Amino acid sequence: MAGATPKLIKELREKSGAGMLDCKKALNECNGDLEEAQKWLREQGLAKAAKKSANVAAEGIVTILVNEDNTKATMTEVNSQTDFVAKNEQFLNLTKAITEHAQVNAIADAESLASSTIDGQDFTTYLNEKIAVIGENLVARKVVNVEGTVVNGYVHMGKVGVVLSAKCSDEAKEKTAELLKKVAMHAASMKPSVISYKDLAADFIESENKAIIADIEKENEELVRLGKPLKNIPEYVSMQQLTDEAIAAAEAKMKEELLAEGKPEKIIGNIVKGKIARWIEDNTQLDKTHALLSQTYVMDDSMTVEQAIKACDESIELVEYVRFELGEGIEKKEEDFAAEVAAQMGN
Repeated sequence: MAGATPKLIKELREKSGAGMLDCKKALNECNGDLEEAQKWLREQGLAKAAKKSANVAAEGIVTILVNEDNTKATMTEVNSQTDFVAKNEQFLNLTKAITEHAQVNAIADAESLASSTIDGQDFTTYLNEKIAVIGENLVARKVVNVEGTVVNGYVHMGKVGVVLSAKCSDEAKEKTAELLKKVAMHAASMKPSVISYKDLAADFIESENKAIIADIEKENEELVRLGKPLKNIPEYVSMQQLTDEAIAAAEAKMKEELLAEGKPEKIIGNIVKGKIARWIEDNTQLDKTHALLSQTYVMDDSMTVEQAIKACDESIELVEYVRFELGEGIEKKEEDFAAEVAAQMGN
């Protein structure tokens, strides 16, 4: 049987996606047998893929797929080694296929994805074949499926993805889907870690309480030196800490101070009302940073996210929030380009 002919090379390239030189070599190794050449390419590719698997894959793309009736959203993070490959059409098609596969099969995490079967192959083999063709290590690092009465999501530049699920009345489903898209855009930008301040861990609040107070005290030292007004030092940092007793104690202290200043008792109630609102704001700084509902809404800074949701429809209740940020938690290797070039030149 003949070896590599231009026609066979073209056919093998179309079937395998491999480069022309690799196809030519495969056909020569297999005496022009297309089926054997494909097998040879797979075996060689898998060997190359195994070598590439040690390379750090910290670039890539976050992808979201929402079904037609907005009841299910699938979000994946698939990593590549370079941003160049992350924009490659083959890579983008791969991430789309993986996301669709995860949604159809209700795959909830990366471990389940790795042990699944896709296009008649085990997932690891499937991915290794793509590594062989694309030429970089690829990692399907994260996957999540979120279901609910209404679900929607948003991806910013392929780098940050947010999926939200909410309960609502049947009449409010359409506007809830639109709102969730906007709130997902907000969350992509503002990076909340939980939906509500109620979800913050007590030990985290205690630790951050000390840190925030220490930071403001340090800042005030500089403001003293500059002769500028000092910042208020809060007692607390979260609504979780603001018990009825804590609020009552703060109000009593304010009334006492106002009476000492000679303010008429009949107007003290109104003054305290305004002062206690400011006190609560000063003493809930952690919530504004970490709790989605407590944050100032980026689409309308006159209200919080919670107020924006209630303004849309009273029946809407956020029940799930997931945020992926590309490469988060991956330790990237610092490359010394000059040293690398010198090493390659034998210097």
